[in-house]
Amino acid sequence: MRLEPIANPTALRLFGLPAAALALTVLIASLLALMAGANPFDTLGLIVKGAAGSKFALLETLNRATPLIFTGLAVAVAFRARLWNIGAEAQLYAGAVVTVLLGTGALTLPSPVLIPVIALAAMLAGALVLLGPVLLKTRAGVDEVVTTLLFNFIMLLFISYLLEGPMKDPMGMGWPKSASLEKAARLPRLVEGLRLHWGFGLALIAAAVVWVIQGRTTLGFEIRAVGLNIDAARFAGIPVNRVLVKTALLSGGLAALAGFSEVAGLKGNLTLDLSPGYGYTGIIVAMLALLNPLGVVVSAIFVAGVFVGADSMSRAAGVPTYIADILLATALLTMVLAIRLTRVRIRWG
Repeated sequence: MRLEPIANPTALRLFGLPAAALALTVLIASLLALMAGANPFDTLGLIVKGAAGSKFALLETLNRATPLIFTGLAVAVAFRARLWNIGAEAQLYAGAVVTVLLGTGALTLPSPVLIPVIALAAMLAGALVLLGPVLLKTRAGVDEVVTTLLFNFIMLLFISYLLEGPMKDPMGMGWPKSASLEKAARLPRLVEGLRLHWGFGLALIAAAVVWVIQGRTTLGFEIRAVGLNIDAARFAGIPVNRVLVKTALLSGGLAALAGFSEVAGLKGNLTLDLSPGYGYTGIIVAMLALLNPLGVVVSAIFVAGVFVGADSMSRAAGVPTYIADILLATALLTMVLAIRLTRVRIRWG
């Protein structure tokens, strides 16, 4: 068996294979629901209804999508330059720590000034967390997959220390959590009475900015060139190491905004379970979006809808929510394979 490149793939191949991948994903999810003793059509209908069947459900889906947009953008930016950032979780928590430090009384500024200052400080913290692994990569050739992954565990242990020590809320009745943010540091709600906040609006702005950077700036061209062929980019005079550092700073800053938005917009304080794996899920979001910043928004809403809908479906049909995890993993695997097969064909001989 060998893979043979296709110079000009047909429209049927370009769109038919991804559609077939989605159909296969739905089929596998239906079989799993059937094995769990539920009607597959009812189960899929409950997922859709739970994710977008009412105003409350739709806004909850958008709320869940907010941190996924940030982490998806962080991964998409890094992967475009073949900088394998697996540490968005650590960068998210770095942004959350800085948000709590500055938002609990360290700065006395009016809300329109305080919130942007905290957001920028959070981005700087996330950028610095990723700067270490990228410098190890460019200066010593250390694999960034290992270093960024290990940083996730280091950051979680550091957060645990902070919440049991210096940052522990004295009024928290012994629970390991930080003090709550002051009102001036909180992101306002987009819809009064519901949980959707302006972090979602910030995420849409971030996606548009990244799209402009990637498609309309010199840095975006350099990132794509380095990602396509690092040796050719270096031969053409592109400062590869400098581009990787800039990419890391942007990627880390975007991931940190996820922590900022969760603390300032939703939770109000820092806990060890602030993120249920948003950094890792961001990889799925970015890959399903084919690393396209605008596609990340759609992909994040889809992934969030699956999770929110699965929670509702589980309560209504008694089907385990783990089906959502299998559904997303299957969608990622089948979509990656379908995208690969749009550019190559399998030859047997």
